[in-house]
Amino acid sequence: MSVSPKKSREAALGDARFYQPAAEFFPGQAPTALTYDDVTLATRFSAVLPRETRLDTSLSDSLHLPMPIISADMDTVTESTMAIGMALNGGLGLIHYNLSEAEQIREVERVKFHVHGLIQDPIRVSPEQTIEDVLRRVEAKRFSFRTFPVVDEKGVLVGLLSGRVVKERYYAKKVSEAMTPRKEVYTITEKQLGKNPIAAADKFFTEHLGIHKLLVVDDKDRLRGLFTLSDIERITEEARANVKPARDNNFHLVCGAAISAPRTSAGELDRNRMLKHAAALVQAGVDALAISTAHGHTIGVGQCVKLLREEFPNLTLIAGNVTSSEGVAFLAESGADAIKIGQGPGSICTTRMVAGVGIPQLTALYVSAQEARRRGVRIIADGGITKSGDIVKALTQADAVILGGLLAGCREAPGEIIEIDGKFYKQYRGMGSLSAMKSGSAARYGHDKSAPSGVQQKVAAEGIEALKEIAGTLDAVLAPLLGGLQSGMGYLGAHNLVELREQARFARVTAAGMKEAAPHDVIEVKTSKA
Repeated sequence: MSVSPKKSREAALGDARFYQPAAEFFPGQAPTALTYDDVTLATRFSAVLPRETRLDTSLSDSLHLPMPIISADMDTVTESTMAIGMALNGGLGLIHYNLSEAEQIREVERVKFHVHGLIQDPIRVSPEQTIEDVLRRVEAKRFSFRTFPVVDEKGVLVGLLSGRVVKERYYAKKVSEAMTPRKEVYTITEKQLGKNPIAAADKFFTEHLGIHKLLVVDDKDRLRGLFTLSDIERITEEARANVKPARDNNFHLVCGAAISAPRTSAGELDRNRMLKHAAALVQAGVDALAISTAHGHTIGVGQCVKLLREEFPNLTLIAGNVTSSEGVAFLAESGADAIKIGQGPGSICTTRMVAGVGIPQLTALYVSAQEARRRGVRIIADGGITKSGDIVKALTQADAVILGGLLAGCREAPGEIIEIDGKFYKQYRGMGSLSAMKSGSAARYGHDKSAPSGVQQKVAAEGIEALKEIAGTLDAVLAPLLGGLQSGMGYLGAHNLVELREQARFARVTAAGMKEAAPHDVIEVKTSKA
Protein backbone atom coordinates (compact mmCIF):
# COMPACT_ATOMS: atom_id res chain seq x y z
CA MET A 1 0.00 0.00 0.00
CA SER A 2 1.48 3.34 -1.04
CA VAL A 3 1.67 6.31 1.30
CA SER A 4 0.13 9.57 0.09
CA PRO A 5 2.44 12.57 -0.46
CA LYS A 6 0.47 14.51 2.16
CA LYS A 7 1.06 11.88 4.84
CA SER A 8 4.75 11.72 3.90
CA ARG A 9 5.05 15.48 4.37
CA GLU A 10 3.26 15.29 7.71
CA ALA A 11 5.63 12.55 8.86
CA ALA A 12 8.63 14.61 7.79
CA LEU A 13 7.33 17.66 9.67
CA GLY A 14 6.82 15.51 12.74
CA ASP A 15 10.40 14.31 12.57
CA ALA A 16 11.71 17.84 12.05
CA ARG A 17 10.40 18.90 15.46
CA PHE A 18 12.75 16.47 17.18
CA TYR A 19 15.52 15.63 14.68
CA GLN A 20 17.04 18.81 13.31
CA PRO A 21 19.75 19.66 10.79
CA ALA A 22 22.91 21.21 12.24
CA ALA A 23 21.95 24.74 11.16
CA GLU A 24 18.85 24.56 13.37
CA PHE A 25 20.01 22.24 16.12
CA PHE A 26 23.21 23.90 17.36
CA PRO A 27 21.90 27.50 17.42
CA GLY A 28 18.87 26.16 19.29
CA GLN A 29 21.16 24.80 22.01
CA ALA A 30 23.12 28.06 22.47
CA PRO A 31 24.79 29.10 24.66
CA THR A 32 25.18 25.49 25.85
CA ALA A 33 28.13 23.75 24.21
CA LEU A 34 27.91 20.04 23.39
CA THR A 35 30.28 17.17 22.75
CA TYR A 36 29.89 13.79 21.08
CA ASP A 37 28.01 11.91 23.80
CA ASP A 38 25.55 14.80 24.21
CA VAL A 39 23.92 14.11 20.83
CA THR A 40 22.75 11.29 18.62
CA LEU A 41 22.07 11.12 14.89
CA ALA A 42 18.65 10.19 13.55
CA THR A 43 18.45 7.46 10.93
CA ARG A 44 17.27 8.45 7.44
CA PHE A 45 15.85 6.62 4.45
CA SER A 46 18.71 4.71 2.86
CA ALA A 47 19.44 2.84 -0.33
CA VAL A 48 23.12 2.71 0.59
CA LEU A 49 24.90 -0.35 1.90
CA PRO A 50 27.92 0.35 4.14
CA ARG A 51 30.28 -1.37 1.71
CA GLU A 52 29.14 1.03 -1.04
CA THR A 53 30.19 4.17 0.83
CA ARG A 54 33.20 6.29 -0.12
CA LEU A 55 35.43 7.75 2.57
CA ASP A 56 37.70 9.98 0.49
CA THR A 57 38.33 13.56 1.53
CA SER A 58 40.81 16.38 0.93
CA LEU A 59 42.91 18.65 3.12
CA SER A 60 43.61 21.10 0.30
CA ASP A 61 43.04 21.36 -3.41
CA SER A 62 46.20 19.30 -3.94
CA LEU A 63 46.16 16.80 -1.05
CA HIS A 64 43.49 14.11 -1.31
CA LEU A 65 43.10 11.16 1.05
CA PRO A 66 41.13 7.93 0.51
CA MET A 67 40.41 7.85 4.28
CA PRO A 68 39.55 10.83 6.54
CA ILE A 69 41.79 9.86 9.48
CA ILE A 70 45.07 11.48 10.52
CA SER A 71 47.39 10.25 13.25
CA ALA A 72 48.25 12.91 15.82
CA ASP A 73 51.55 14.80 15.79
CA MET A 74 52.41 13.45 19.25
CA ASP A 75 55.71 11.87 20.25
CA THR A 76 53.95 8.75 21.55
CA VAL A 77 51.78 8.37 18.43
CA THR A 78 53.41 9.28 15.11
CA GLU A 79 56.84 8.62 13.75
CA SER A 80 57.71 7.00 10.42
CA THR A 81 56.33 3.52 11.20
CA MET A 82 52.91 4.92 12.15
CA ALA A 83 52.93 7.35 9.21
CA ILE A 84 53.70 4.51 6.79
CA GLY A 85 50.82 2.46 8.20
CA MET A 86 48.45 5.41 8.00
CA ALA A 87 49.32 6.13 4.37
CA LEU A 88 49.00 2.47 3.40
CA ASN A 89 45.47 2.57 4.86
CA GLY A 90 44.62 5.76 2.97
CA GLY A 91 45.19 8.31 5.72
CA LEU A 92 47.95 10.67 6.79
CA GLY A 93 50.51 10.62 9.58
CA LEU A 94 51.85 13.85 11.08
CA ILE A 95 55.44 13.33 12.26
CA HIS A 96 55.82 15.10 15.63
CA TYR A 97 58.50 17.74 16.27
CA ASN A 98 59.93 16.44 19.55
CA LEU A 99 62.90 15.38 17.43
CA SER A 100 65.98 17.15 16.21
CA GLU A 101 65.42 18.80 12.84
CA ALA A 102 67.70 16.23 11.17
CA GLU A 103 65.86 13.33 12.82
CA GLN A 104 62.47 14.64 11.71
CA ILE A 105 63.68 14.95 8.13
CA ARG A 106 64.92 11.36 8.22
CA GLU A 107 61.55 10.20 9.53
CA VAL A 108 59.81 11.90 6.60
CA GLU A 109 62.27 10.34 4.14
CA ARG A 110 61.57 6.89 5.57
CA VAL A 111 57.89 7.36 4.76
CA LYS A 112 58.37 8.86 1.32
CA PHE A 113 60.68 6.06 0.20
CA HIS A 114 59.05 3.14 1.98
CA VAL A 115 57.48 1.53 -1.08
CA HIS A 116 57.43 3.12 -4.48
CA GLY A 117 57.58 2.17 -8.10
CA LEU A 118 60.91 3.61 -9.22
CA ILE A 119 63.81 3.76 -6.77
CA GLN A 120 65.37 6.89 -8.23
CA ASP A 121 68.69 6.66 -6.39
CA PRO A 122 69.40 2.96 -5.81
CA ILE A 123 72.33 1.92 -3.62
CA ARG A 124 75.18 0.99 -5.94
CA VAL A 125 78.67 -0.52 -5.71
CA SER A 126 81.92 -0.16 -7.62
CA PRO A 127 83.53 -2.97 -9.66
CA GLU A 128 86.82 -2.42 -7.77
CA GLN A 129 85.28 -3.12 -4.35
CA THR A 130 85.52 -6.56 -2.76
CA ILE A 131 82.65 -8.70 -1.52
CA GLU A 132 84.05 -8.05 1.96
CA ASP A 133 83.57 -4.29 1.42
CA VAL A 134 79.97 -4.88 0.35
CA LEU A 135 79.19 -7.15 3.31
CA ARG A 136 80.60 -4.62 5.76
CA ARG A 137 78.41 -1.93 4.22
CA VAL A 138 75.34 -4.15 4.41
CA GLU A 139 76.02 -4.79 8.09
CA ALA A 140 76.80 -1.15 8.94
CA LYS A 141 73.71 0.21 7.15
CA ARG A 142 71.52 -2.75 8.11
CA PHE A 143 70.32 -3.20 4.54
CA SER A 144 67.56 -5.77 4.11
CA PHE A 145 68.79 -6.59 0.58
CA ARG A 146 72.06 -7.79 -0.96
CA THR A 147 71.64 -7.18 -4.69
CA PHE A 148 73.30 -4.02 -6.05
CA PRO A 149 73.75 -2.33 -9.44
CA VAL A 150 77.42 -1.95 -10.32
CA VAL A 151 78.52 1.33 -11.92
CA ASP A 152 81.84 2.87 -12.91
CA GLU A 153 83.19 6.27 -11.85
CA LYS A 154 81.01 8.00 -14.49
CA GLY A 155 77.80 6.33 -13.29
CA VAL A 156 77.64 4.01 -16.32
CA LEU A 157 76.08 0.62 -15.60
CA VAL A 158 78.64 -2.19 -15.87
CA GLY A 159 76.79 -5.08 -14.17
CA LEU A 160 74.58 -6.36 -11.37
CA LEU A 161 75.88 -7.91 -8.15
CA SER A 162 73.47 -10.67 -7.13
CA GLY A 163 72.67 -11.43 -3.51
CA ARG A 164 73.58 -15.05 -4.26
CA VAL A 165 77.27 -14.15 -4.27
CA VAL A 166 77.33 -11.59 -1.45
CA LYS A 167 78.52 -14.19 1.06
CA GLU A 168 81.46 -14.62 3.43
CA ARG A 169 82.93 -17.48 1.38
CA TYR A 170 83.59 -14.97 -1.44
CA TYR A 171 85.20 -12.31 0.81
CA ALA A 172 88.32 -11.85 -1.29
CA LYS A 173 86.58 -11.70 -4.67
CA LYS A 174 86.26 -8.38 -6.44
CA VAL A 175 82.78 -7.20 -7.44
CA SER A 176 83.91 -7.24 -11.08
CA GLU A 177 84.63 -10.98 -10.78
CA ALA A 178 81.36 -11.87 -9.06
CA MET A 179 78.86 -9.63 -10.85
CA THR A 180 76.53 -10.47 -13.72
CA PRO A 181 78.05 -8.59 -16.70
CA ARG A 182 76.22 -5.67 -18.31
CA LYS A 183 75.20 -7.59 -21.45
CA GLU A 184 73.22 -10.05 -19.30
CA VAL A 185 71.46 -7.42 -17.16
CA TYR A 186 67.87 -6.51 -18.00
CA THR A 187 67.36 -2.77 -18.46
CA ILE A 188 64.84 -0.30 -19.81
CA THR A 189 65.50 3.26 -20.98
CA GLU A 190 63.83 6.33 -19.54
CA LYS A 191 62.17 6.98 -22.91
CA GLN A 192 60.70 3.46 -22.98
CA LEU A 193 58.94 4.08 -19.65
CA GLY A 194 56.61 6.58 -21.32
CA LYS A 195 53.90 8.36 -19.32
CA ASN A 196 53.01 5.34 -17.19
CA PRO A 197 56.23 3.87 -15.73
CA ILE A 198 54.36 1.46 -13.45
CA ALA A 199 52.46 -0.06 -16.39
CA ALA A 200 55.69 -0.37 -18.39
CA ALA A 201 57.50 -2.10 -15.53
CA ASP A 202 54.52 -4.37 -14.84
CA LYS A 203 54.45 -5.41 -18.52
CA PHE A 204 58.19 -6.18 -18.40
CA PHE A 205 57.94 -8.40 -15.32
CA THR A 206 54.97 -10.25 -16.83
CA GLU A 207 56.95 -10.99 -19.97
CA HIS A 208 60.19 -12.00 -18.21
CA LEU A 209 59.52 -14.94 -15.93
CA GLY A 210 61.71 -15.13 -12.84
CA ILE A 211 63.25 -11.65 -13.19
CA HIS A 212 62.80 -9.58 -10.00
CA LYS A 213 64.76 -6.39 -10.77
CA LEU A 214 64.67 -4.01 -13.72
CA LEU A 215 67.30 -1.27 -14.03
CA VAL A 216 66.53 2.06 -15.70
CA VAL A 217 69.25 3.76 -17.77
CA ASP A 218 69.50 6.91 -19.87
CA ASP A 219 70.63 7.12 -23.49
CA LYS A 220 74.28 7.01 -22.37
CA ASP A 221 73.69 3.87 -20.29
CA ARG A 222 74.03 5.73 -16.98
CA LEU A 223 72.01 4.28 -14.11
CA ARG A 224 68.85 6.27 -13.47
CA GLY A 225 66.74 4.00 -11.28
CA LEU A 226 65.54 0.57 -10.27
CA PHE A 227 62.20 -1.24 -10.29
CA THR A 228 61.59 -4.29 -8.12
CA LEU A 229 58.92 -6.87 -8.81
CA SER A 230 57.65 -6.79 -5.21
CA ASP A 231 57.06 -3.01 -5.34
CA ILE A 232 55.27 -3.21 -8.68
CA GLU A 233 53.07 -6.08 -7.50
CA ARG A 234 52.12 -4.16 -4.37
CA ILE A 235 51.21 -1.03 -6.32
CA THR A 236 49.13 -2.91 -8.89
CA GLU A 237 47.36 -4.82 -6.11
CA GLU A 238 46.51 -1.51 -4.45
CA ALA A 239 44.65 -0.46 -7.58
CA ARG A 240 42.29 -3.40 -7.09
CA ALA A 241 42.05 -3.29 -3.30
CA ASN A 242 39.20 -1.85 -1.25
CA VAL A 243 41.72 0.05 0.85
CA LYS A 244 43.48 2.62 -1.31
CA PRO A 245 46.84 3.84 0.00
CA ALA A 246 47.42 7.57 -0.02
CA ARG A 247 50.13 8.31 -2.58
CA ASP A 248 51.51 11.40 -4.25
CA ASN A 249 51.91 11.88 -7.99
CA ASN A 250 55.17 9.93 -7.93
CA PHE A 251 53.56 6.92 -6.20
CA HIS A 252 55.29 7.73 -2.90
CA LEU A 253 53.27 7.45 0.29
CA VAL A 254 52.00 10.79 1.58
CA CYS A 255 53.42 12.18 4.80
CA GLY A 256 52.90 15.26 6.96
CA ALA A 257 55.08 16.86 9.60
CA ALA A 258 54.47 19.28 12.43
CA ILE A 259 56.82 22.21 12.91
CA SER A 260 57.29 24.66 15.76
CA ALA A 261 57.79 28.41 15.74
CA PRO A 262 61.44 28.85 16.84
CA ARG A 263 62.34 32.07 18.60
CA THR A 264 65.51 34.14 18.76
CA SER A 265 67.09 35.14 22.07
CA ALA A 266 65.13 38.39 21.78
CA GLY A 267 61.84 36.46 21.61
CA GLU A 268 61.19 37.18 17.92
CA LEU A 269 60.27 34.59 15.32
CA ASP A 270 63.43 32.99 13.94
CA ARG A 271 62.39 33.27 10.31
CA ASN A 272 65.60 31.91 8.80
CA ARG A 273 65.69 28.81 10.97
CA MET A 274 62.03 27.98 10.38
CA LEU A 275 62.25 28.47 6.62
CA LYS A 276 65.46 26.45 6.40
CA HIS A 277 63.86 23.52 8.26
CA ALA A 278 60.63 23.77 6.26
CA ALA A 279 62.60 23.83 3.00
CA ALA A 280 64.49 20.69 4.05
CA LEU A 281 61.20 18.93 4.82
CA VAL A 282 59.81 19.97 1.44
CA GLN A 283 62.99 18.71 -0.22
CA ALA A 284 62.45 15.38 1.56
CA GLY A 285 59.00 15.23 -0.05
CA VAL A 286 56.66 16.21 2.79
CA ASP A 287 53.07 16.68 1.57
CA ALA A 288 51.75 18.85 4.41
CA LEU A 289 53.20 21.00 7.18
CA ALA A 290 51.23 21.51 10.39
CA ILE A 291 51.86 24.53 12.58
CA SER A 292 50.54 22.94 15.76
CA THR A 293 50.02 24.84 18.99
CA ALA A 294 47.51 24.67 21.82
CA HIS A 295 46.37 28.20 20.96
CA GLY A 296 46.41 28.87 17.23
CA HIS A 297 44.60 32.22 17.28
CA THR A 298 47.79 34.13 18.07
CA ILE A 299 50.06 36.57 16.29
CA GLY A 300 52.94 34.09 16.32
CA VAL A 301 51.01 31.33 14.56
CA GLY A 302 49.65 33.83 12.06
CA GLN A 303 53.18 34.99 11.27
CA CYS A 304 54.35 31.41 10.75
CA VAL A 305 51.51 30.54 8.40
CA LYS A 306 51.95 33.72 6.35
CA LEU A 307 55.69 33.16 6.08
CA LEU A 308 55.29 29.54 4.95
CA ARG A 309 52.54 30.43 2.50
CA GLU A 310 54.69 33.09 0.87
CA GLU A 311 57.66 30.72 0.62
CA PHE A 312 55.73 27.58 -0.41
CA PRO A 313 52.58 28.73 -2.27
CA ASN A 314 51.57 25.22 -3.37
CA LEU A 315 52.27 23.31 -0.15
CA THR A 316 49.35 22.11 2.01
CA LEU A 317 49.42 24.02 5.31
CA ILE A 318 47.55 22.85 8.41
CA ALA A 319 47.27 25.22 11.37
CA GLY A 320 45.64 25.27 14.77
CA ASN A 321 44.29 24.73 17.24
CA VAL A 322 41.21 26.96 17.51
CA THR A 323 37.57 26.61 18.56
CA SER A 324 35.91 29.73 17.11
CA SER A 325 34.83 31.33 13.85
CA GLU A 326 37.24 34.17 14.54
CA GLY A 327 40.10 31.70 14.90
CA VAL A 328 39.20 29.98 11.63
CA ALA A 329 38.94 33.32 9.81
CA PHE A 330 42.30 34.43 11.19
CA LEU A 331 44.15 31.28 10.10
CA ALA A 332 42.38 31.15 6.73
CA GLU A 333 43.39 34.76 6.02
CA SER A 334 46.95 33.90 7.04
CA GLY A 335 47.05 31.17 4.38
CA ALA A 336 46.08 27.87 6.03
CA ASP A 337 44.40 25.22 3.88
CA ALA A 338 43.10 23.13 6.79
CA ILE A 339 42.50 24.17 10.39
CA LYS A 340 42.63 21.95 13.46
CA ILE A 341 39.70 22.32 15.83
CA GLY A 342 39.97 21.32 19.48
CA GLN A 343 41.27 22.75 22.73
CA GLY A 344 41.26 20.38 25.67
CA PRO A 345 39.15 17.40 24.48
CA GLY A 346 41.99 14.83 24.42
CA SER A 347 42.06 12.05 27.00
CA ILE A 348 45.45 13.17 28.32
CA CYS A 349 44.90 16.92 27.94
CA THR A 350 44.20 19.06 31.04
CA THR A 351 43.96 22.50 29.38
CA ARG A 352 40.34 23.03 30.43
CA MET A 353 41.12 22.13 34.02
CA VAL A 354 44.38 24.07 34.24
CA ALA A 355 43.54 27.16 32.17
CA GLY A 356 39.75 27.10 32.40
CA VAL A 357 39.36 27.45 28.63
CA GLY A 358 38.14 25.25 25.78
CA ILE A 359 34.83 24.40 24.14
CA PRO A 360 33.13 20.98 24.05
CA GLN A 361 34.13 19.51 20.75
CA LEU A 362 30.97 19.11 18.68
CA THR A 363 29.78 22.68 19.21
CA ALA A 364 33.31 23.92 18.47
CA LEU A 365 33.24 21.97 15.20
CA TYR A 366 29.85 23.36 14.18
CA VAL A 367 30.81 26.97 14.90
CA SER A 368 34.15 26.56 13.12
CA ALA A 369 32.63 24.75 10.15
CA GLN A 370 30.33 27.66 9.30
CA GLU A 371 33.26 30.01 8.84
CA ALA A 372 35.37 27.36 7.12
CA ARG A 373 32.71 26.84 4.45
CA ARG A 374 32.54 30.59 3.85
CA ARG A 375 36.32 30.78 3.53
CA GLY A 376 36.74 27.68 1.39
CA VAL A 377 39.08 25.95 3.85
CA ARG A 378 38.89 22.52 5.51
CA ILE A 379 38.61 21.75 9.20
CA ILE A 380 40.01 18.79 11.11
CA ALA A 381 38.45 17.48 14.34
CA ASP A 382 41.36 17.08 16.77
CA GLY A 383 40.73 15.23 20.04
CA GLY A 384 37.98 13.68 22.10
CA ILE A 385 37.22 10.72 19.84
CA THR A 386 36.91 7.46 21.76
CA LYS A 387 34.83 5.27 19.40
CA SER A 388 33.72 4.97 15.79
CA GLY A 389 30.39 6.69 16.49
CA ASP A 390 32.31 9.82 17.49
CA ILE A 391 34.02 9.79 14.10
CA VAL A 392 30.63 9.69 12.36
CA LYS A 393 29.41 12.66 14.40
CA ALA A 394 32.63 14.61 13.91
CA LEU A 395 32.51 14.16 10.13
CA THR A 396 29.04 15.71 9.96
CA GLN A 397 31.00 18.96 10.43
CA ALA A 398 34.67 18.24 9.73
CA ASP A 399 36.59 17.08 6.66
CA ALA A 400 38.84 14.73 8.64
CA VAL A 401 39.60 13.62 12.19
CA ILE A 402 42.83 13.31 14.15
CA LEU A 403 43.29 10.30 16.42
CA GLY A 404 45.76 10.08 19.28
CA GLY A 405 44.66 7.88 22.15
CA LEU A 406 42.97 5.32 19.89
CA LEU A 407 46.27 4.77 18.06
CA ALA A 408 48.77 5.12 20.92
CA GLY A 409 48.44 1.44 21.84
CA CYS A 410 49.19 0.22 18.31
CA ARG A 411 52.41 -1.65 17.72
CA GLU A 412 53.31 0.99 15.12
CA ALA A 413 53.29 3.76 17.74
CA PRO A 414 56.72 4.88 19.06
CA GLY A 415 57.99 3.69 22.40
CA GLU A 416 58.92 0.57 24.22
CA ILE A 417 56.38 -2.07 25.21
CA ILE A 418 55.98 -2.34 29.00
CA GLU A 419 54.71 -5.47 30.76
CA ILE A 420 52.73 -5.03 34.01
CA ASP A 421 51.12 -8.05 35.69
CA GLY A 422 51.05 -10.00 32.46
CA LYS A 423 49.53 -7.16 30.39
CA PHE A 424 51.40 -5.10 27.81
CA TYR A 425 51.29 -1.30 27.55
CA LYS A 426 52.83 1.63 25.72
CA GLN A 427 53.51 5.10 27.07
CA TYR A 428 51.01 7.80 26.07
CA ARG A 429 51.49 11.39 27.11
CA GLY A 430 50.02 14.76 26.30
CA MET A 431 52.28 17.16 24.44
CA GLY A 432 51.56 19.58 27.28
CA SER A 433 52.89 17.18 29.92
CA LEU A 434 56.09 18.21 31.67
CA SER A 435 58.11 15.35 30.17
CA ALA A 436 56.97 16.13 26.61
CA MET A 437 57.73 19.83 27.02
CA LYS A 438 61.21 19.03 28.29
CA SER A 439 61.69 16.93 25.15
CA GLY A 440 60.82 19.81 22.86
CA SER A 441 57.11 20.68 22.73
CA ALA A 442 57.37 23.64 25.13
CA ALA A 443 56.68 26.18 22.38
CA ARG A 444 53.38 24.46 21.66
CA TYR A 445 52.08 25.61 25.05
CA GLY A 446 53.76 28.99 25.35
CA HIS A 447 56.85 27.73 27.20
CA ASP A 448 60.49 28.15 26.33
CA LYS A 449 62.55 25.16 27.41
CA SER A 450 65.76 26.81 26.23
CA ALA A 451 65.40 29.98 28.31
CA PRO A 452 68.36 30.89 30.55
CA SER A 453 68.27 29.74 34.14
CA GLY A 454 66.76 32.30 36.48
CA VAL A 455 64.28 33.54 33.87
CA GLN A 456 60.69 33.18 35.09
CA GLN A 457 58.91 30.50 33.11
CA LYS A 458 55.32 29.37 32.78
CA VAL A 459 55.41 25.95 34.44
CA ALA A 460 51.80 24.73 34.54
CA ALA A 461 51.54 21.48 32.64
CA GLU A 462 48.51 21.05 30.38
CA GLY A 463 48.73 17.30 29.93
CA ILE A 464 49.42 14.07 31.77
CA GLU A 465 51.47 10.92 31.25
CA ALA A 466 49.66 7.61 31.00
CA LEU A 467 49.83 4.06 29.67
CA LYS A 468 47.77 2.58 26.85
CA GLU A 469 47.17 -1.14 26.68
CA ILE A 470 48.58 -2.70 23.52
CA ALA A 471 45.81 -2.76 20.93
CA GLY A 472 47.46 -4.85 18.20
CA THR A 473 48.40 -3.62 14.74
CA LEU A 474 47.25 -0.36 13.18
CA ASP A 475 45.33 -2.33 10.54
CA ALA A 476 43.42 -4.18 13.27
CA VAL A 477 42.56 -0.93 15.08
CA LEU A 478 41.49 1.00 11.98
CA ALA A 479 39.30 -1.75 10.50
CA PRO A 480 36.45 -1.54 13.08
CA LEU A 481 36.69 2.26 13.22
CA LEU A 482 36.23 2.51 9.46
CA GLY A 483 33.55 -0.17 9.57
CA GLY A 484 31.65 1.85 12.17
CA LEU A 485 31.96 4.99 10.03
CA GLN A 486 30.59 3.15 7.03
CA SER A 487 27.72 1.76 9.11
CA GLY A 488 26.83 5.24 10.28
CA MET A 489 26.83 6.51 6.70
CA GLY A 490 24.62 3.60 5.69
CA TYR A 491 22.10 4.46 8.42
CA LEU A 492 21.93 8.03 7.11
CA GLY A 493 21.72 7.06 3.43
CA ALA A 494 25.01 8.82 2.67
CA HIS A 495 27.18 7.61 -0.21
CA ASN A 496 30.06 9.90 0.76
CA LEU A 497 31.15 12.45 3.36
CA VAL A 498 29.46 15.34 1.58
CA GLU A 499 26.13 13.52 1.79
CA LEU A 500 26.84 12.65 5.41
CA ARG A 501 26.92 16.35 6.25
CA GLU A 502 23.76 16.98 4.26
CA GLN A 503 21.82 14.07 5.73
CA ALA A 504 22.75 14.51 9.40
CA ARG A 505 19.87 15.25 11.79
CA PHE A 506 20.64 15.79 15.48
CA ALA A 507 18.85 15.17 18.75
CA ARG A 508 19.96 15.96 22.31
CA VAL A 509 20.66 12.99 24.60
CA THR A 510 20.12 12.86 28.37
CA ALA A 511 22.27 10.95 30.84
CA ALA A 512 19.66 8.18 30.76
CA GLY A 513 19.85 8.15 26.98
CA MET A 514 23.64 7.77 27.14
CA LYS A 515 23.24 4.83 29.49
CA GLU A 516 20.63 3.28 27.20
CA ALA A 517 22.97 3.60 24.21
CA ALA A 518 25.65 1.40 25.76
CA PRO A 519 25.36 -2.28 26.67
CA HIS A 520 23.37 -2.55 29.91
CA ASP A 521 21.63 -5.02 32.20
CA VAL A 522 23.79 -7.90 30.98
CA ILE A 523 27.03 -9.59 31.95
CA GLU A 524 29.35 -8.72 29.08
CA VAL A 525 31.65 -11.52 27.94
CA LYS A 526 33.04 -10.01 24.74
CA THR A 527 33.62 -6.36 23.88
CA SER A 528 34.01 -4.42 20.67
CA LYS A 529 36.43 -1.51 20.42
CA ALA A 530 34.82 0.07 17.38
